[in-house]
Amino acid sequence: MENILDKLSSYNILNNLLPGGVFCYLMDFLFKINLLKDDAIMNLCIFYFIGMIMSRIGSIVIEPLFKKIGFIIFADYKDYIVASKKDFEIKVLSETNNLYRSILGLLFALLIVKLYLIMIEQCSCLNKIFPTIFIILLFILFAFSYRKQTKYIKSRVEKVKNEREVVADEHS
Repeated sequence: MENILDKLSSYNILNNLLPGGVFCYLMDFLFKINLLKDDAIMNLCIFYFIGMIMSRIGSIVIEPLFKKIGFIIFADYKDYIVASKKDFEIKVLSETNNLYRSILGLLFALLIVKLYLIMIEQCSCLNKIFPTIFIILLFILFAFSYRKQTKYIKSRVEKVKNEREVVADEHS
């Protein structure tokens, strides 16, 4: 188990394991829904996957909403890349920032769970369709996450490509 934990980056621990563990704890504490097993490795997997979901809710739902209402304003991504190469503290600050976003995703998910629990008291038929709805929502969430990550990768590749072209032009 130590081998697994050693291979996880601080980003993965802060933004996946921690929110996943807190979510599982709060589900039991607030709603008496126990998501854990008797197997520590299985629990780490559960924490990680649930934490990924919390992180993606923060990234795909909370972040765009906060940007749209003007609650947060991002620096230009290209400026971020340049600045983070010069000031290594920016990456640490960004990790912390992403943790806060994941916690917001966690709190949003808890709110959704509570609303769901209220709704099934009124309409028990929701229990039958919930698994299908849940899978569809996860599919949509991770599809948008995949698109967003691909956009970041493309942006970084284009930045490196442009830097190479500038250097090539200077040597011509």
